Amino acid sequence: MNTLLLVLDLIGTFVFALSGASAAVKRRLDVFGVLVLSFVAGNFGGITRDLMIGAVPPAAINDWRYLAVSLLAGVLTFCWFPGVDRWRNSVLLFDAAGLALFAVSGTQKALAVGLNPVMAALLGMVTGIGGSMVRDVLVAEIPTVLRADLYAVAALAGAAVVVVGSLLHSPPTVTTIAGAALCFGLRLMAIRHGWRLPIARPRKHFDKEP
Repeated sequence: MNTLLLVLDLIGTFVFALSGASAAVKRRLDVFGVLVLSFVAGNFGGITRDLMIGAVPPAAINDWRYLAVSLLAGVLTFCWFPGVDRWRNSVLLFDAAGLALFAVSGTQKALAVGLNPVMAALLGMVTGIGGSMVRDVLVAEIPTVLRADLYAVAALAGAAVVVVGSLLHSPPTVTTIAGAALCFGLRLMAIRHGWRLPIARPRKHFDKEP
């Protein structure tokens, strides 16, 4: 299980770092800005998770591999952005993959330290959305989680699958793969078909002043 969580964390870090670096290149940031955004996007969700469950220092700071994969993603994107951009088709694809991987790995890690199932699922969702939120804030955009098609909901659904599997004593690998697949699938279907939660619409007041 520890090996599985590490692999999922590193893959999620890499794909989220790619999305962060891509956003930085599109905003024409310098190489330092690209690397900073790749690290933040790839690691902020995991750092938040580790701090909330008391796993200090966070793995992203304590383990050099997290920094390495983040910087690798940043350098690849900075040097070969056209190739990276063509390969991924859209930053949303990497973002959806990172969301799914972080949601399930965050949930598994929360369960491993004894968190109750409901809070474990919520923490898995926070792990998935944390990096993208900070990424969007740093490039002066409204965070995707607040406006996109089924973003946090997809992460929560994937986390819920992991929690239910744990309660049913299913093999962790099976439930992790199923949860990640559900989250990724929901996110892609939402992008493709425009599925979204109800949007807030301000009411117009036509009251006449006396």
